[in-house]
Amino acid sequence: MSSVQRDIIGCRDGSDIRGSSSQGQGVNENSCGLDHEIAQLTKLRSGPNELFRRVVPGGMKLPVSTLKMLVGREANYSGRGRFSSSDGCHVLSRYLPVNGPWSVDCVESRAYVSQFSADGSLFVGGFQENLVRIYNVDKGWKVQKDILAKSLRWTITDTSLSPDQNFLVYSSMCPIVHIVNVRSAATESLANITEIHEGLDFSGADVEDDEFAIFSVKFSTDGRELVAASGDNAIYTYDLVSNRRTLRIPAHKSDVNTVCFADETGHLIYSGGDDRLCKVWDRRCLVNKGKAAGFLMGHLEGITFIDSRGDGRYFISNGKDQTTKLWDIRKMSSDAKSFQGRKSRGWDYRWMAYPARARNLKHPNDLSLSTYKGHQVLRTLIRCYFSPSYSTGQKYIYTGSSDCHVYIYDLVSGELVARLESHLDSVRDCSWHPFYPTIVSSSWDGVIARWEFPRDSQPPSKWNAINRPPIF
Repeated sequence: MSSVQRDIIGCRDGSDIRGSSSQGQGVNENSCGLDHEIAQLTKLRSGPNELFRRVVPGGMKLPVSTLKMLVGREANYSGRGRFSSSDGCHVLSRYLPVNGPWSVDCVESRAYVSQFSADGSLFVGGFQENLVRIYNVDKGWKVQKDILAKSLRWTITDTSLSPDQNFLVYSSMCPIVHIVNVRSAATESLANITEIHEGLDFSGADVEDDEFAIFSVKFSTDGRELVAASGDNAIYTYDLVSNRRTLRIPAHKSDVNTVCFADETGHLIYSGGDDRLCKVWDRRCLVNKGKAAGFLMGHLEGITFIDSRGDGRYFISNGKDQTTKLWDIRKMSSDAKSFQGRKSRGWDYRWMAYPARARNLKHPNDLSLSTYKGHQVLRTLIRCYFSPSYSTGQKYIYTGSSDCHVYIYDLVSGELVARLESHLDSVRDCSWHPFYPTIVSSSWDGVIARWEFPRDSQPPSKWNAINRPPIF
């Protein structure tokens, strides 16, 4: 067996994939699986047509293999003569990107950000040492643009590509977000020397510059706005057409670590902070009410990241309590019920292990639908995501981890289906290709690594640890 270890049983002829894990890991708190509307929606989007099950002895209880799906299609069991989108998801989602990894890049700097473009043709990697690198996936991962950042404090905290993939914004621990033209001819983009990196100022007279750090920034679906989460406990929106900050919401009682639009309308915004709360904001009501539409409580520690399912209803969050939680905003409360939980005085996730005695604690007013455990959310703001709609029907969630791995969970059952092992330091971010079975992970070991289902003609990459002092 190679030195690259994977706790995975490979898919053979359409057989189920199951990951191994230590006792108590990789299973959500609903031991019988998720019993909610989203479970049925997920099965409808990622399950085969019932008519295909006629080729399977035992009917509904047995999975339909890829081979038998193809036989059923050729025999026109569905009456359509082709696969539906859910049939395609059923086939594609069985082949997880667990082979490899192959090194996309190795930089003498901690990698913080991984992001595929919406069409999968570009990939963005953000590094601590002033560097954002854009790779052309369709041209063999060739570097399309090296962006040397301006006004950097500590690290690149986030990047976001515009929907038309013409522009990229990058943020740091300062009030200025910079925007860069991705499609310009120059390969090297040195801030305000070879190219203009226009600064978008999110601060104002009501903000102290030394308190301002932007941890998360996202484009709206129409590309006209940005939303940002800040260390001054607030959420900001910025209008790119009028080139001005349009909204500041005093959103949380502590750092706001993550923010995103709920859907393509841009009306709803999700946010999460170190006050342990996820909040929902309806911008149509802010003028009159000026407060959150609702609260979702359940995490015992601060929230590090939120990813929307894109339907304006469901989202997932990573928390410093070492869990990922699934939420339905229809269950949100109008009152944030306080819960002190364990005495966390003296504990700091940046350099301390999570106390063993706290691992089995539960929030008495937990509103989440399901909780996923096994990964570690320590040292940095670890990110989690739904798997792609096109290829998997969003039937998985996946997350980086401070134990150097990438974890993939089944959304409905909560089972750990794969754990990708190779990195030598924390995996802060990872991104699943929107159409192909490929995951790219970015780690503090400086490596951008690529995992795939089909085996590459080249053997998996090997890399050595890069000795660096701890970064907090």
